[in-house]
Amino acid sequence: MNQTRQRIAVIGAGISGLATAYFLNRHHDVVLFEAGRYLGGHSNTVDVYLEGATCGVDTGFLVYNERTYPNFIELLRELNVPSIASDMSFAVSMENGALEWAGTSLDTLFAQRLRILSPSFLRMVANILHFNRNSRRYLNEAHGKPLSLGELLQENAYGAMFRDAYLLPMAASIWSSTPADILKFPAATFLRFCLNHALLQVNDRPQWCTVRGGSREYVRRIAATLPDCRLDTRVEAIERNAGKATVRTAAGAEVFDAAVLATHAPTSLALLADASAEERDILGGVRYQTNAAWLHTDESLMPRRRKLWSAWNYLSGVEHDGQRPVCVTYWLNQLQSLPLKTPVLVTLNPQQPPAEEKILASFEYEHPVMDQSTIDAQQRLHEIQGRRQVWHAGAWTGYGFHEDGLKSALRVAQAFGAAPDWAVLP
Repeated sequence: MNQTRQRIAVIGAGISGLATAYFLNRHHDVVLFEAGRYLGGHSNTVDVYLEGATCGVDTGFLVYNERTYPNFIELLRELNVPSIASDMSFAVSMENGALEWAGTSLDTLFAQRLRILSPSFLRMVANILHFNRNSRRYLNEAHGKPLSLGELLQENAYGAMFRDAYLLPMAASIWSSTPADILKFPAATFLRFCLNHALLQVNDRPQWCTVRGGSREYVRRIAATLPDCRLDTRVEAIERNAGKATVRTAAGAEVFDAAVLATHAPTSLALLADASAEERDILGGVRYQTNAAWLHTDESLMPRRRKLWSAWNYLSGVEHDGQRPVCVTYWLNQLQSLPLKTPVLVTLNPQQPPAEEKILASFEYEHPVMDQSTIDAQQRLHEIQGRRQVWHAGAWTGYGFHEDGLKSALRVAQAFGAAPDWAVLP
């Protein structure tokens, strides 16, 4: 495309919008619009004061790894942001602690010693090994026919405990989705992600990392390069005419050569005052799950058995119909190497909120639901990308994670001749 200097609006300041603005600003005049009060979106670090010290803790985006986040690692290197090693241990606590296990060792797997004599639990362990061994074959088969994860499990006669006490807790925790939605995921998408992230193998797993000082460190460094960031500025509409994009806010209307919508797909659609039929079909096909996040110190929202405490902890009550949003607690002391004895926790969607006196903060985050409709939207994105002065970026264009949001920004930057040499864009 034409590489002359342009005036470009970027709407949304999560990883996708921040990175888009950062790269484009090198060659173009960029204005970044953000409806909220802070930059970063899910990169939301807050200060907590405990034990006489203040620590910055992350409440949304937490970890990345050396194998499947190549662009994010290069971005941190370019910004001179340090990392520290993290942990990705996982525990399950179901029926208010009646069934608990963790994958750290045989001791934690059989933390409830009577499970050694339980046929259903032993079958779950055998199913795990069988599923992991055959996952690549399942992926090859799933490429040949449309198949949901639930259909794959049923077709291969996997047991209920494997499904309910292992696979759904793991997947629902990763995607912050309901178990019912996880079962509707395209099997190929699920298997490809798990294989790429080495989640289905015991050995040769990648090292997970977290940003030293919290993810706000990279946000601050990007923000320092941007001359025009407008917080608390909600874009009301975008209109296109005469080869330009008009951005309307409460302050009035401004004309740009192009606009990049780095917002959730339904938000992007709502902003387009003159959306085409293709834009309505594609953007309208992506839906999101809202998740309530509580930052707290309430140990009752962890596994009952202390030795099972892990970086990620899936929790469920006695009644779980698969329709409730996933409840998972992140143990930040372990994930971020906090110098604190007090457990600092983030819990998504608890059945009951933490004890009031132990609440430090609360937030709401939205995550894309990776069902077949979203996959179809991704495959059709090229039909509207860059058409009529509007570009789209966001984690929804990939698996829904930080690297996907950054990769979408790099693709937009590439189209404008502004992608860095280190960009990995298969």
